[in-house]
Amino acid sequence: MRASLIQINVDPAEPVAERRDRAAALVREQAGSDLVVLPELWHVGAFAFESFAVEAEPLDGPTARVMSSAALDAGVWLHAGSIVERGAGGDLFNTSLVFSPGGELVRTYRKIHRFGFDKGEAVLMAAGTEPVTVALPGAVAGLATCYDLRFPELFRALVDAGAQMFVVPAGWPERRRAHWSLLARARAVENQAYVLACGTAGTHAGVEQAGHSVVVDPWGDVVGEAGAGEEVLAVDLDLARVARVRDEFPALKDRVLGVPGIPVINGL
Repeated sequence: MRASLIQINVDPAEPVAERRDRAAALVREQAGSDLVVLPELWHVGAFAFESFAVEAEPLDGPTARVMSSAALDAGVWLHAGSIVERGAGGDLFNTSLVFSPGGELVRTYRKIHRFGFDKGEAVLMAAGTEPVTVALPGAVAGLATCYDLRFPELFRALVDAGAQMFVVPAGWPERRRAHWSLLARARAVENQAYVLACGTAGTHAGVEQAGHSVVVDPWGDVVGEAGAGEEVLAVDLDLARVARVRDEFPALKDRVLGVPGIPVINGL
């Protein structure tokens, strides 16, 4: 599988509509890849809290329409990062969108762990409740978003649902970049799965972004890593490596504690 992670620059001076069109153009440039990934809340900025309600949209809103068209034109599976979704009841969610090469919205994931403690996303957005997987060609992918990376029990639930790789869009700050790299490798090692972690570049709402999108293999080795600026990180994944690592070092078989009581939506 060839995967392309688009580490797009989020500049508050760039209108959202223009960045949406620019992101779509970048997706179309990845024709030939199997999977393309965009970061968390790239259209508005993960820390631009005052814009969340203004830029919120339904699942069939402008971002979904533009990304659907881009996936269809490029002929790729597209994890379009996440949007500020306005739910039917008016609540806001941090929601990831996954499109098929035919442009169909096949899966959504509402971020379970909201960042901010008693402010920001944690109070402005409602929490998702269900781990989500999606069946891609050759692998089942578990979906997580940014702050989720700090909660290993979610990833265990995704492994129990058959995940062999994790796709993690993020808007991770530069001041905690060391955690970003460490946690991506930890989730890969402990679950013997690929981690595709795609962040944003630039500075918005006064928060410098970490960039450094990274792909880690099931043994914990870094397959590829971006720099700090806008960049497309393209890597080739050996999906058979997941089974080999799990067979040669079958640590998952020695698990004693499970994750009871967490519902899981299986992939298509």
